[in-house]
Amino acid sequence: MGLFEDFSRFLETRLEEFLRDHPDLELQAIEEQLRQQEEDTLRLIADLQREEKKCTEEILAIAQDIQKWHKWVAKAQAANRPDLAEAAQEREAALLRQGNQRWGQMQGVKNRIEKSKELYRQIQQRRKEVKIKQQELAANRAKATQTKSWETQGWNQGNDYTRFQATPDPLEQQFRQWEMDEELEQLKRNMRQ
Repeated sequence: MGLFEDFSRFLETRLEEFLRDHPDLELQAIEEQLRQQEEDTLRLIADLQREEKKCTEEILAIAQDIQKWHKWVAKAQAANRPDLAEAAQEREAALLRQGNQRWGQMQGVKNRIEKSKELYRQIQQRRKEVKIKQQELAANRAKATQTKSWETQGWNQGNDYTRFQATPDPLEQQFRQWEMDEELEQLKRNMRQ
């Protein structure tokens, strides 16, 4: 069992390193996860709305039954039939309890719908943030490619200062990588909230 856990940890570490080295793939994975969460949330909202409609229909049916029994209570009392009036009042009271219970359930469903809609809005916002990061990454990659093409065309190759500028600064690359890693970690934290 320990060997399997060690191997599993090793694979997770390698995957994290790979994603750190390829932020575009990590952003793609995050975006796909958010898209799936968005779809799941929409499905949940639709299910909850169907449940709310069902509760509403049941409440209306119970209300009609209450009206019917209320009339029968009055009719039995007017006809001086206390046995029927009492039984009808008990049935009416039971229906009122049932209606109140369904009303409470419907309110709970409505609350869940609102929370799900808020979650959906948050997921959409996070997805927009990831798309912006993907666009920034693509723009940086395109800019780097353009810079390389300028370097290979031979502009000012005779000037030592230009050649010094054309070589990538390892320290600057480390800082850029560090900043990208921090942004990715921030995105991950935002997704987990």
